[in-house]
Amino acid sequence: MGFLSRRQDRELEAYQRELVDTHYREVENMYRQIRGWRHDYRNHIQVMKALAAQNDMAGIREYLDKLDTDLNTVDTVLKTGNAMADAILNSKISLARSRHIPVQADARIPVKLRMSELDLCVILGNLFDNAIEASLALPEDRRLIRVYMDMKGTQLYISFTNFTATAKQKKIGRRFATTKGAGHGFGLVRIDNLIEKLDGYLSRNSEDGAFTTEILIPQL
Repeated sequence: MGFLSRRQDRELEAYQRELVDTHYREVENMYRQIRGWRHDYRNHIQVMKALAAQNDMAGIREYLDKLDTDLNTVDTVLKTGNAMADAILNSKISLARSRHIPVQADARIPVKLRMSELDLCVILGNLFDNAIEASLALPEDRRLIRVYMDMKGTQLYISFTNFTATAKQKKIGRRFATTKGAGHGFGLVRIDNLIEKLDGYLSRNSEDGAFTTEILIPQL
């Protein structure tokens, strides 16, 4: 292995560690919000008891609406069957929505995966980060990220779609061009290398202002 290859491997490993650390910080922040809401649970009950004692039904309904909105911002919106996928997807969905990017997600992992949780973290985290970055370049009324995950026979199927500012992105070799920094390039390389290592299949497509990545990873 040459010097450049060894240096690239070290850079990729450093990027992977930074990526995982970022994901864990995002997850911890999400659960910190949930713990805070639960801590306030007794106070919320006391407020509603006071409103009920005054027979203020309109006040109770208004307070419940506020609580429902607050809870939706931190609630675990996906239960895929895999703890790592839940943590990454839910933290990224929360991050996207905080940046005014709607997310439509349908994800199920009904079997124990053969791939490692670290590999799953890197793949999902990079896909979501790329989709969020592309969406931020659009006006809010054009932003949307679609996520779909499920088993197709013995393979895990992952699909990410987001709208882009250009009708069709330029492709260089097997990957599409990026204007982001070195870390983003390493992320794409890391996904490609992981899919190859896992004997999987990856397809990227840019058409009509939408960018889609599809992945199949054997699990048996």
